[in-house]
Amino acid sequence: MALPNWLKVLNAEVTACIRCPRLVEYRELVAREKRRAYHDHEYWGKPVPGFGDPNARVLVLGLAPGAHGSNRTGRPFTGDASGNFMYPVLYEAGFASQPTATDRNDGLALHDLYITAAARCAPPDNKPLPQELANCAPFLDREMEGLKRVRVVVALGKIGFDAYLGYLKRRGLIMSKAQYAFGHGASYSMPNGTTLLASYHPSNQNTNTGRLTRAMFAEIFQEARRLAGK
Repeated sequence: MALPNWLKVLNAEVTACIRCPRLVEYRELVAREKRRAYHDHEYWGKPVPGFGDPNARVLVLGLAPGAHGSNRTGRPFTGDASGNFMYPVLYEAGFASQPTATDRNDGLALHDLYITAAARCAPPDNKPLPQELANCAPFLDREMEGLKRVRVVVALGKIGFDAYLGYLKRRGLIMSKAQYAFGHGASYSMPNGTTLLASYHPSNQNTNTGRLTRAMFAEIFQEARRLAGK
């Protein structure tokens, strides 16, 4: 699917961003040193732009690229355990053209769904700093303004959840985040007409411990599809 010009411009700016020295240093270090299993891979090693259908009614808002996943492949949730957990669920829910995501040229297409993140660079220990999230927020704001058909925002984890609330607050649509509590399956009708749907993040930490099961995750995307069709 051809990207609209505003999104091409935004993605080019995201990819070239060097606003956060700590993240620039870390993402490039990981790309040079590599994981042994990917020793012969050329790592992306840059900020990772969003991916999916520009006319999507469902937006997935994650945390940040994984050091050896998106930071290696250059596409959200591609080439790591979180993506291996998520894409089969998206495929079964009718949002993805295939259940696997290995690299940017694997033929995967998303239908009625767009994936982005609160932070665009892989952070040490998967923990972006508040100032780093603030530096990335203008990219999210522009993305949200451009994705005009979004009806449902699926926030993966509390940082993604708070990032969307932050966007609404900057737009003057909510006064405070306090009334919106994060919890798996929590659902809120927002003043701009969207529904904010919360899910635990499909991280190894959550999926390996059973905190997030496949059935729980599948239910979130079935609900997103139902809400988007209203």
